[in-house]
Amino acid sequence: MEITFKLHANLTDYLPRDANGRRPHYGQLQIEVPDGSNVQSVIDRFHLPSSLVHLVLVNGVYVAPSQRSRRVLSGGDALALWPPIAGG
Repeated sequence: MEITFKLHANLTDYLPRDANGRRPHYGQLQIEVPDGSNVQSVIDRFHLPSSLVHLVLVNGVYVAPSQRSRRVLSGGDALALWPPIAGG
């Protein structure tokens, strides 16, 4: 099934590059995941350090760290991840 995977801020460094060495536009790409995939399996697939994955949303709804391995994705879902952000 296909989902939209969005990484923000410095997490975009973990997205794969295309044949020309460019990263996906706007830090997002459409990816195929097996039926029954959960949020944590996608995070693991892209080797994202847990210390950098702070805010996780599926279709705009927050997914707590304790729920990431239980939150099953559906075709067409949008999974968005943000690192910790410091202000000043």
